[in-house]
Amino acid sequence: MAIVRYKPQNENHTQPWSMLDQLYREMNSLFEPGLGERGEEGKLEVADWAPAVDIKENESAYQLHVDLPGVDPKQVEVTAEHGVLEIKGDRNSELKESRDGYTRVERQYGRFYRRFTLPDQVDADGIKASAEHGVLTVTIPKAATAKPRRIEVS
Repeated sequence: MAIVRYKPQNENHTQPWSMLDQLYREMNSLFEPGLGERGEEGKLEVADWAPAVDIKENESAYQLHVDLPGVDPKQVEVTAEHGVLEIKGDRNSELKESRDGYTRVERQYGRFYRRFTLPDQVDADGIKASAEHGVLTVTIPKAATAKPRRIEVS
C-alpha cells in the first residue's frame, strides 16, 4: 500500500444523497479561504501554501522529501498519530521591496500544511525527520511484517 494524501470523506455511498453531498463539499472547498482540511478534532487547519513533496519507497522504508527553502527546521512540526502523518509550520516573509509603484514577490510565505495517510504496516515509533539545504526528509520505516520474505520451495 502506498502513502496517499489524507482527505477525510464520507465513505458511505449507499445513502441516496451521499454523492451529491460529496459534490457539495467539493464545490464549497473551492470558496474556502486558503488551503484547508479538517483535523482530528474537526477543527479546520488552514494553510497559505502547500510545499511540494516527493515520495519514494524502497524495501525497508518510505521517504518523503519536502521542499522547504528558507524555512528554519525549528519552525517545522512533524507528527504521526492515528495513521496520519502531518507536516506543518511557517515560512516568515522577507522584506518586500517596492520601487516605482510596483512590488514583485513570487515566493509563498505564511503557514504551510500537508497530511498523508500512512500504510498499516509501518513502524510509527521509528519515524525520523532531518533537514538539509531546504529539503525536509522524513523516513518512515516499514514494520517487520511488511517486508517481503523469500520462502524456499522444497
